[in-house]
Amino acid sequence: MGFEQLAALRAQLASAKAAAEPATPPAPSLTVGMGPPSRRPPRAPRPPAPALSVGAVIGRLQQRFPEAFPRKPAPKLPLKVGILADLAAQAGALGLTEDQLRAALGTWCRGQRYWAGLAAGAARVDLTGAAAGTVTEQEAAWAHQQASRHMRPEGARKMPARNGDAPASDAG
Repeated sequence: MGFEQLAALRAQLASAKAAAEPATPPAPSLTVGMGPPSRRPPRAPRPPAPALSVGAVIGRLQQRFPEAFPRKPAPKLPLKVGILADLAAQAGALGLTEDQLRAALGTWCRGQRYWAGLAAGAARVDLTGAAAGTVTEQEAAWAHQQASRHMRPEGARKMPARNGDAPASDAG
């Protein structure tokens, strides 16, 4: 079939369709480009998700999953390996994105309070607080290494000395 034959067939179909439809003025096309006009108006663009701080995201996780994300002074529990996938499955219900969840988990699982809970053989927990595996010897050794690397010596200043100032001394 050649182009001329296709053009003739298209014209026949268009005239048959026009004869079958009642005579109404054509609706203006709401879409740009080829194709029939859309029957429903285009969707308004969805506003971007509000920018939440990592602390606000952790707060939501603590409200929704208090057994897995306890508030201070309770110790942090070792989380199940792969818990990000569990959280990502509920991201819509939480009103969070996967990137927000990833950043919050990165912050939650970093620090002395979390590393202290990573003892060999300790139970890992899922979102409901149920046991979901155990901490291995290698994971416990890694946590101990992280904790010792990030500990400040007692009496150390939080901010480094500026402008050539001598560091603070406890001796008076």
